[in-house]
Amino acid sequence: MAGARRLAAVVGGLFLCGTALAGCGSSSHHAAPSPSPSASSGDAGGVASGYPSVSTAPGVALTAPGKALQVGETATVAWQPAQHVTGVLGLTVTGLERTSFEQSFKGWELDDATKSNAPYFVTATVRNDGTTDLGGRPVPLYGLAASGALVEASSFATDFKPCQPSVLPTPFPAGASAQVCLVFLIPNGGALDGVSFRPSQAFDPITWSGLVSSLPSPSAAGKSPAGKSPSAKSPGGKSPGAKVSP
Repeated sequence: MAGARRLAAVVGGLFLCGTALAGCGSSSHHAAPSPSPSASSGDAGGVASGYPSVSTAPGVALTAPGKALQVGETATVAWQPAQHVTGVLGLTVTGLERTSFEQSFKGWELDDATKSNAPYFVTATVRNDGTTDLGGRPVPLYGLAASGALVEASSFATDFKPCQPSVLPTPFPAGASAQVCLVFLIPNGGALDGVSFRPSQAFDPITWSGLVSSLPSPSAAGKSPAGKSPSAKSPGGKSPGAKVSP
């Protein structure tokens, strides 16, 4: 596409839900299956947890639903992104950063509705602690707005250089790890209060909270946060920033 790109054309849409996920839909990559009532968490003393049935490796215990974590701490979760796909992930939220459209969205055409939101970047490390290859799946984390709403991470039809990748690399087999970055647009200029893992309405969410920092000004370093112009075209091939280690 020549000239400035339209943000509305490539951002996968704001996904706003109440704290009970009322009225929330799902795509093939954001399925919210009904939990298995007999499944239990490895550190919940055998109490029914809302996780789907899944086998974990020896020594791997699932984090109890409802756990409140700090940025930098890890949760081990069972996740069912599609009807016949279930895996186990180690999720570590590593950073919460507020940015601005002026700073990180240069080269994008923004309508007034989009500009009324407040953009945030969330960085995380994801490890495949199960046996299922989860390559290409979106990271199952939501932004928690101070208003109490859940916000789905924005998706892009092309690389968004200041914050990528937002999906797991392909392949992503057992034992693989990846560093990811997610973009959350908090409605009405609101504040990001934390991050949530909540794969279904019935699941008691696991949350992360911590200091929200401001993204360093690219002018101070003489370059954009990703080291390249955010409006540069995708070079193709594997998304940078992902690291797969068998």
